[in-house]
Amino acid sequence: MNDFEKSLSRYFNREQLTKIRAVKIGIAGAGGLGSNCANALVRSGFRNFKLVDFDIVDFSNLNRQFYFLKQAGENKVNALKDNLKRINPSVNIEINQQMLNADNIRDFFTECDVIVEAFDKAEYKKLIVESYINSEKLLVSASGIAGWGNSDRIRVHRIKDNFYLIGDRITGIDSDNPPLAPCVFIAAAKQADIVLSYVLGTIQKGNHNETSG
Repeated sequence: MNDFEKSLSRYFNREQLTKIRAVKIGIAGAGGLGSNCANALVRSGFRNFKLVDFDIVDFSNLNRQFYFLKQAGENKVNALKDNLKRINPSVNIEINQQMLNADNIRDFFTECDVIVEAFDKAEYKKLIVESYINSEKLLVSASGIAGWGNSDRIRVHRIKDNFYLIGDRITGIDSDNPPLAPCVFIAAAKQADIVLSYVLGTIQKGNHNETSG
């Protein structure tokens, strides 16, 4: 156990850390949501990840994604793995640089306990949700996080006991509502907080379609 992991005992008890470290999290998309959610989850003590994304880091990503100037041109999954290991060198990260589709979607996250949907495009979001909504895995998705201002609109919507949707469910990316760091960070942090709360058993089940801040 490295010094970072030892320091987590200041914030979590032994039972909580055991639960956190036993979970494997699949992250579908390593852009603004995925990279920042992964950042928060590693800092919360999670060790085991599977990252899936086919894209490379572009300079236009740096306004909101957990990458750095010198990483432009690198594969996102490789760059994100490097950045996460700078937080905790002991994390176990499996990477896959491949585009998800209807034929392969069920092959990627079989061994994961949690799936974080973190894509930009609606068709990929739909694909993930439809593929795993009836599984026993925790599924955390996002919809409606573009633009700036009125950040309280980015809320947690509980659709099922194991399916949560983050956002206002309305505001998509367009010329008036670009993807920007403040709202993207808020949504990614809420995704990570749902994962942490669920794993630690602090979410009460039932009362579906519940909305919270």
